[in-house]
Amino acid sequence: MGIGLGVIYSWIISPLRIIDTNPGTLRADFKDQFRVVVAASYASDHNLDRAKARLVLLGDPNPVEELTAQAQRMLGAGDSFNVIQQVANLATDLQSGKTNIPATSSPTPTSTRVQSSLTQPSPVSTTGTPVGIVASPTIEFTSTPAIFDTPTPRPTRTPVPTAGSPIQLVSQDQVCNPDLTSGLMQISVLDSHHHQMPGMEIIVTWNGGEEHFFTGFKPEIGNGYADYIMQPGVVYTARVEQSGIPVPNLSAPACPDTNGQTYTGGLKLIFQQP
Repeated sequence: MGIGLGVIYSWIISPLRIIDTNPGTLRADFKDQFRVVVAASYASDHNLDRAKARLVLLGDPNPVEELTAQAQRMLGAGDSFNVIQQVANLATDLQSGKTNIPATSSPTPTSTRVQSSLTQPSPVSTTGTPVGIVASPTIEFTSTPAIFDTPTPRPTRTPVPTAGSPIQLVSQDQVCNPDLTSGLMQISVLDSHHHQMPGMEIIVTWNGGEEHFFTGFKPEIGNGYADYIMQPGVVYTARVEQSGIPVPNLSAPACPDTNGQTYTGGLKLIFQQP
């Protein structure tokens, strides 16, 4: 009876409640949610020290490996690629120790926000230059109305394509190693600081087919590593994401062995941001 009363009291009447506990005691799936929130916050404020301090609370031996592994699990589960990219970017920046802020649209000088000193708004000329406002010689106004001292909605951010600085091939080598899988295409993607980039989409196409896969699924080789098995006699084209420069005419080479016979070799490609 005493044991029964103790169980009823501890489970029903007054169960254990943990309040303000350390994030390191969270369940594994709650830790994953914690990392997603930290990555989203970092994508907003780009404060690497703050993100690092928050991840320390989880008590992970290696936060970079944990973030990379979580990004891989999210890819396999089909989660939102934008969320996966935030987690992967945080892992990359933690590894490099530098904040990599995405490129924004062409900067608009703050001096173009004109405050009206008149009680009545001045008319706007058809050329787009406000009447009575002296524009800076380095600023060319297009047909944009002047912004007066009235509440104006803030413009939304427009995604900027990476055209002009695409990820491109910097190295291509044939690999003749009978211990490797026949026709293995090994791909590594690096940023401008030569750091491995996980979560990067690789697109391989051939006559009548196309394959999409991502870097980071084999962290024991490299966070920016991915591979693909080529078929003999098939010519492929590979690129990194939609903005990458395509690399055509890729095919598995024929390599000689010690007996004078040939076997199907592989390729090693290294892509890098400028």
